[in-house]
Amino acid sequence: MERRPGETPVIEQPSPYAAWEAGPDYAGHFHESLAQLKREGRYRVFQEHRRLVGEFPLSVAVTAEGERIVTVWCSNDYLGMGQHPRVRAAMREAVDRYGAGAGGTRNISGNHSPIVALERELAALHGKEAALVFGCGYLANLSTLAALGRLLPDCVLVSDQLNHASMIQGVSASRAEKRVFRHNDVAHLEEILRSIPRARCKVVAFESVYSMDGDIAPIGEIAALCERYGAMSYLDEVHAVGMYGPTGAGVAERDGLADRIDLVQGTLAKAFGVIGGYVAGSAIVIDAIRSHANGFIFTSALPPAVAMGALESVRHLRASDVERTRMHANARTLRERLRARRIPFLDAPSHIVPVMVGDAARCKAVCDLLFERHAIYVQPINYPTVPHGTERLRITASPAHTDAMIETLANALADVWRDLQLPLSPPLSPEAG
Repeated sequence: MERRPGETPVIEQPSPYAAWEAGPDYAGHFHESLAQLKREGRYRVFQEHRRLVGEFPLSVAVTAEGERIVTVWCSNDYLGMGQHPRVRAAMREAVDRYGAGAGGTRNISGNHSPIVALERELAALHGKEAALVFGCGYLANLSTLAALGRLLPDCVLVSDQLNHASMIQGVSASRAEKRVFRHNDVAHLEEILRSIPRARCKVVAFESVYSMDGDIAPIGEIAALCERYGAMSYLDEVHAVGMYGPTGAGVAERDGLADRIDLVQGTLAKAFGVIGGYVAGSAIVIDAIRSHANGFIFTSALPPAVAMGALESVRHLRASDVERTRMHANARTLRERLRARRIPFLDAPSHIVPVMVGDAARCKAVCDLLFERHAIYVQPINYPTVPHGTERLRITASPAHTDAMIETLANALADVWRDLQLPLSPPLSPEAG
């Protein structure tokens, strides 16, 4: 810009609002967060596939090259109840009778009959006075623990170190004091409980079956400590309901401990094959949760068809032991085949078989090769689901997997292990067979 003779030059100053005018690089931040996952080999890719009704565990995988039949080895539909004829029939009938949706939250739309029947069935399953159904198991844990921490004055929530993220979030949302005990360490738990005055409210939250390692909590010992020190017991049986006990009520039922647990939490999305979560306990506790838990008050109810499908599944598994007996037998066979091929896995007492890889990129490579070469579908389990260095495949055998499928999986894992030069377990001793 020209200036006149003798005119003082104008020096342009940067705007004091320049930083605000430019604004944050939102897309850049998101891009970097995803790039970091990819550098670490933790970026998750979801495979499109269509489960085949009546042919579980087979599914149709959709790829860029076309479609192919694969065998699924990582489903949480542990017993195949999501495709059971009686469950499907109940859901079809409910849609035709009640329609598709629930009409909103139960506080506004009221209770539809199927959800009332489902809650009665769940209470009976666990031998409790009442039950309350949520939209999912995550919500049931988060909402209930948050409500307990707020409702009980000066409460301490005592949580197992390896509790699920939903429980951790519930404890955090309660804003109550939190104490964490080492995983399944009853001595450490007792040390914590002893340090809290008996008159002070406290809730001990733990799981029965821990889904990533497949280990099982010492429920009897924990229940005894709760009784001794005046604590409420809160047991997550998500990976056990339908799967353990004479009527499928979980590990506490199997071990004759159900009446010593104050609150039990479960899911309808795993062994029962549908969707939803719940808590069961005394009538007064369930009523308090119903009246105060935000995750219940402000969320829509399960649709009638979903509730009817879950109800039929619970009823069936309370009466039938065939599915869980076959599933546990297949899990034992799978471990035998993996042991014979020296594939490293955690030899846990539950139905879950964690095959250990120990590296995120290699874990994904194992899954990719199983899919491409052997038409086997299993997903890698990486951080934050498990700690760094403990990456794994989480394999679950259902009652529908055949001996031939188990043999194929074991051989496929051996092939991929050789190709990727992954470490094997030590050879079996002669005494071990």
